[in-house]
Amino acid sequence: MKNWKFYNALFLRVVFVMIPFFFCIFLIYKTLYYNALLVGFFIFLLLFEMYFYIKNHSLFYDKILLSILQNDFSTNFPKDYKEKKFSNLYLLYETLKYQQQDQTSKELIYKSILNNIDTATLILEKENEDWNVFLMNDCFSRLFKVPKVSHWKYLKNYLPSLCTEIEKTEFSELKSAISIKIEEQDLQTFMLQTSYTQTYEKEYFIILLDSIQRVIEKKEKEAWINLMKIISHELMNSLTPIRALSQNLLQIVDQEKLEEDDFDDIKSSISTIINRSDHLQVFVENYRKLAMLPTPTKQMTPINLLLEDCMRIMSPILKAENIELVNEISSPRSILIDKSQIEQVIINLITNSVYALKEKSEKKMFLSSYTENNRFFITISDNGKGIDSEIRDKVFLPFFTTRKDGAGIGLTLSKNIIEAHGGYLSYQTDEDKTSFVICLI
Repeated sequence: MKNWKFYNALFLRVVFVMIPFFFCIFLIYKTLYYNALLVGFFIFLLLFEMYFYIKNHSLFYDKILLSILQNDFSTNFPKDYKEKKFSNLYLLYETLKYQQQDQTSKELIYKSILNNIDTATLILEKENEDWNVFLMNDCFSRLFKVPKVSHWKYLKNYLPSLCTEIEKTEFSELKSAISIKIEEQDLQTFMLQTSYTQTYEKEYFIILLDSIQRVIEKKEKEAWINLMKIISHELMNSLTPIRALSQNLLQIVDQEKLEEDDFDDIKSSISTIINRSDHLQVFVENYRKLAMLPTPTKQMTPINLLLEDCMRIMSPILKAENIELVNEISSPRSILIDKSQIEQVIINLITNSVYALKEKSEKKMFLSSYTENNRFFITISDNGKGIDSEIRDKVFLPFFTTRKDGAGIGLTLSKNIIEAHGGYLSYQTDEDKTSFVICLI
């Protein structure tokens, strides 16, 4: 609709030019040359005005389109251009301007996120046959002590070992551990993970690096903090009442004369102190079991014999709890283990399943085994209440337990025993079943 205004104005200008043009021809025909010359000059002025009218209109379009192409949205529109002459163009300009600002805001947020993560991140962008550095986060620059260069060939000057390893893969996707020498320091081991992605006509290569030593130290620190919280909690649960009762006893014995009730208080306080001391002694003994786990004495042991001995101990308990056992383990194989220690692990896991099934009406437990990649796996599963997502990272933590009468060392001790055998203990949980998996070499 707005363009019709331009075309209407242009049509009127053409009409205003044509009328004097034909009048000028008429004057020439009548040999009124001076009058024709005057009319001709007037026609020239009209043509001149129409030329600049069209030119200004085209220049404005060119200016706006050039601004859009160059992502320059600093142009200011006159008010009448916004509301009348170029309202549609103004709407397009404002829409693209908003989209560009929104995109810029998102890029700043993404860069801020990448700069605040603890993983060294490098994103390359392919241009022709060369790779440019699209983004290098602060962690990468700080960890490898390199400036934020713009080209892959410049990065090779600072990190030749890393760049050589990646070039060997021809920029393909991989996940492996590599050793990198940073400046003149010793070799450091990193977990390298790369991925390739393509959007429209752009190709990107993403490089993620984590220092294995730093990850281990972080995990160890978190484990120690959690362990100290639990130890402090257990110690304070005993020391606080012992201290309070000791102060109470001191006040009682300071009296000049003791009543019969005072003797009752003394007996009660001493009994409580003994109970809390016994609790502390059990706690320390459990810690000693974890800290002083004996080296496994390994012998070739038949799998069936191992399970028979475990079930001989646990069968009465399973029967008393009305638990249906589905035992699918029947293997003639023998494995090199410390039989008594592995028995302890299996009994611990079965005991945990018994407690997990306490509140279930239909109680089922499953034992199975399989061999994969020269490793032997034993799986103990149940259809119990499962493991809450809030505590899944704490199940192997020393002294952590959800049972009122539990010591919180069963799973930790089991994990330590399996790891001492060169294997590992893990768990899987879903809505229907929770499984603990023993892996032995």
